[in-house]
Amino acid sequence: MSTSSGSLSVLRERYGERYRWLLLLSVMVGTMASIMSSTIVNVAIPDMSHHFALGQERAQWVTSGFMVATTVSMLTTPWLLSRYGYRATYVGAMLLLLLGGVGGGVARDFGLVLAARVAEGLAAGVVQPIPAVIILYAFQPHEQGRASGIFGMGVVLAPAIGPSMGGLLVDWFGWRSIFFMVVPLCLASIWLAYKFVPVTAPGGVEANRQGEALDWRGLLLGTVGTLCLLNGLVSLHGGSVVEAGGLLMGAAVAVACFIAWQRRLLRTGRKPLMDLRLFQYRQFAMGSVVAFIYGTALFGSTYLLPVFMQLGLELSASHVGTLMLPAGFVLAITIAVVGRLADRQPTHFLVSIGLGLLALSFGLMVFVGLGSSLWMLVAFAILGRIGLGFILPSLNLGSMRPLDKSLISQGSSAIGFLRMLGGAAGVSLCGIVLEWRLGAHGASLTAGASNPARIAAFGETFLMLTFLCLLALVAAWQLREARVRID
Repeated sequence: MSTSSGSLSVLRERYGERYRWLLLLSVMVGTMASIMSSTIVNVAIPDMSHHFALGQERAQWVTSGFMVATTVSMLTTPWLLSRYGYRATYVGAMLLLLLGGVGGGVARDFGLVLAARVAEGLAAGVVQPIPAVIILYAFQPHEQGRASGIFGMGVVLAPAIGPSMGGLLVDWFGWRSIFFMVVPLCLASIWLAYKFVPVTAPGGVEANRQGEALDWRGLLLGTVGTLCLLNGLVSLHGGSVVEAGGLLMGAAVAVACFIAWQRRLLRTGRKPLMDLRLFQYRQFAMGSVVAFIYGTALFGSTYLLPVFMQLGLELSASHVGTLMLPAGFVLAITIAVVGRLADRQPTHFLVSIGLGLLALSFGLMVFVGLGSSLWMLVAFAILGRIGLGFILPSLNLGSMRPLDKSLISQGSSAIGFLRMLGGAAGVSLCGIVLEWRLGAHGASLTAGASNPARIAAFGETFLMLTFLCLLALVAAWQLREARVRID
């Protein structure tokens, strides 16, 4: 394989110094498709719920099902890369994402829509850790921030433009049309992969098709733990206390068994699904805590904000998409600027600024009501996206730069897993808190007209997200590099 036209050494020789940027562009397109598939469906949830006569809890699984699949499949990326190489792993994921997009668009049953979303989630989970691996392997430390910024700027344009286009498509052609938006990006990513993505594994070594089998037991335990956690959170409201307690206990047992099994594999010299040596690095351990809490706040708000605008403020899907568009462009610009700063400024400082701005944007949502100017919504959304722009290029670099090269693939997968696990929990948590506060105010999302009680319930749910961001600030400060004492 090392002498084939698709090996890393041959591609570097063919394209020269610009090759690493062409490689980054190639995986950027696929990551754009995967992120668009995760966010764009939110503007269609009300119409989809009406079409299939779904309650809030079942409709929420359109988002949560995607998150669960993404979370679990992220754990398989290091194994797939070492066994099949970059190209086969990447193209396979893009084909699965393409199948999920087309399948969801033509499905006539909600169960099939959910299955399509799970397929898209599986593909997205495999793809999303790959860019961080490429940046840390292919780029020098002094240009990793710039590469992260340029990559992030390109990637966020997809969810920035996606909801606006998706909102228009929902209004014009119905909710099915949003599933087909990933198709052109998937096709482009596959073409680019066969041109620029190497067949080799990380580090330029040959993919080992005869390597160790996947840690299926660890993957099963991780899946069971994730499902028990999310269903337990949902059961905390609307279910019995016994059921919720049983599910959350099951999640704790699954996590304990997962950790014990991963340790056993390490002791016996076998490859674990998640290499627990990662957490011996303080910066990575603290970055993982930040990633989990940040994921909870980010994905929870991604679900909550469109629902608030449509069901709380009674705006149309196209209005929601249009209001969020300026914030998306500001995010893209912020990421590009902060990416360059990350090569020169301490990453813990940049992450802390971002979390502070994100917390402030959530807290200000309390002041939004039926009589509020739409520009107020736009301003608060922009403030939050500036915060995200500080976090996105900095968190992975601050967490993973201290890692040994052999642990980079595992580190990217693990931190992505924890971020998505937080995200999946965040979607459920926002749904639970919202239903709880609606009940406390005597309001309902199915009521005919908007009312102050309903908007107050949304505001209190945003305050919960504010608290989570402030909590993450404590861990973010621990990302700072240890100072060397000179006696």
